[in-house]
Amino acid sequence: MQLGIRLHDTTKRPFEERIAEVHQLGFACGHMALSKVIDEFPTTDEALTPGLAMYIRNVFARNQVDIAVLGCYLNLANPNREQLAETVHRYMAHIRFASWLGCGVVGTETGAPNETYSFTPECHTEEALKLFADNLHPIVEYAEKMGVVVAIEPVYRHIVSNPKRARKVLDEINSPNLQIIFDPVNLLDMENYAERKSVIEEAIELLGADVAMVHLKDCAVRDGKLVSMGCGLGEMDYTAVLKFMKERKPFIHATLEDTKPENNQRVKHFIMRKYAEV
Repeated sequence: MQLGIRLHDTTKRPFEERIAEVHQLGFACGHMALSKVIDEFPTTDEALTPGLAMYIRNVFARNQVDIAVLGCYLNLANPNREQLAETVHRYMAHIRFASWLGCGVVGTETGAPNETYSFTPECHTEEALKLFADNLHPIVEYAEKMGVVVAIEPVYRHIVSNPKRARKVLDEINSPNLQIIFDPVNLLDMENYAERKSVIEEAIELLGADVAMVHLKDCAVRDGKLVSMGCGLGEMDYTAVLKFMKERKPFIHATLEDTKPENNQRVKHFIMRKYAEV
């Protein structure tokens, strides 16, 4: 695997210094959410020009770091039509930008059928799943035109909450430009934590062929709640995930999440050791 890090989990620095540090820390790629990483210049839709893309691409190339994911984690199930239109415009801008950047995927989670992007029981209904798929469809069609892959990240507390619902979306849209960001911890909640081994195995079985990249973090139960943290700091068994990556996904991008500047080296060494052992 090519191990990287979520860029906004690194020390806050000017953009060029931040990417240089990512290389110095020994990471091969990064997950970039523009507004969380860049302060020196605007990253609004109108700012995402070919020139800006080529500048950013050259900064990453100079430091031998890939852009694994260009994050656009907005709510495609927002019932407010005006807000949804703005969101769709933002996705289109990111997809165009990704085509110039040469990044791995444009990544997104899968929203909630409300304006606050908050979990309610309605998130897990068939109506919400249809709403999300209907709104995602034109995004994927645009990605096809631009030669870009959009990757959805299933999350228990969002609309695409489990592997079966993710498979439904993939099959309905039926495009090679729609793939999966596989974050095992995001598939878990207190409701299914005791069955986490089977949840992860089901995800690999149903979604493995369409996994474009992986997020790696840990989790543990704290005060009756499931809390995420850096790899090796919780209770996760990574055997199935790392074996899947090693055997079926050579050189796949995998980015660490929920690390801190003071522990990212410890976390990196832990997961690299586990990867070597499987």
